[in-house]
Amino acid sequence: MDTRPFLDKVMPEAWDAAEAYAAEISKAVLQRGLTAQEVEFIKVRASQMNGCAFCLDLHSRQARHAGIAQQKLDLLPAWRETDAYTDREAAVLSITEAATKLPLTEDSQAELSAARTVLGEETFVAAEWVAVTINAFNRISILSGHPVRPRDADGKLIH
Repeated sequence: MDTRPFLDKVMPEAWDAAEAYAAEISKAVLQRGLTAQEVEFIKVRASQMNGCAFCLDLHSRQARHAGIAQQKLDLLPAWRETDAYTDREAAVLSITEAATKLPLTEDSQAELSAARTVLGEETFVAAEWVAVTINAFNRISILSGHPVRPRDADGKLIH
């Protein structure tokens, strides 16, 4: 298998700019009412949908650290089929899926409208920014072929 160049290593100034952008988004969205758990729901779900193993590994660990129950992480691909998620969690998951599966459809437009009603405009927009950002980082990791390193049950690297 041909290994791909790591975008972040070959063009570190672009990576530094991407990290600075992500840090600003992280700060701004928390000021607009998103919780750390909601942010991680967005990151995990988008990473699942995009098939980004590196980001999925990272954000699943961060989601557990933020206090998201393992059951909710396990059920995430089927979140619409259960009542395990709050209205706010369902709203941010709807936003995540719409932003990840562009273009918007009539159904996704309707879900976005409902999500905006649940979250309010500022928190709704904050969730969209998180979705936009993780989608960009998913693409960086997928195109780079960032590896997932083996971890033990406690999340510690296995050497």
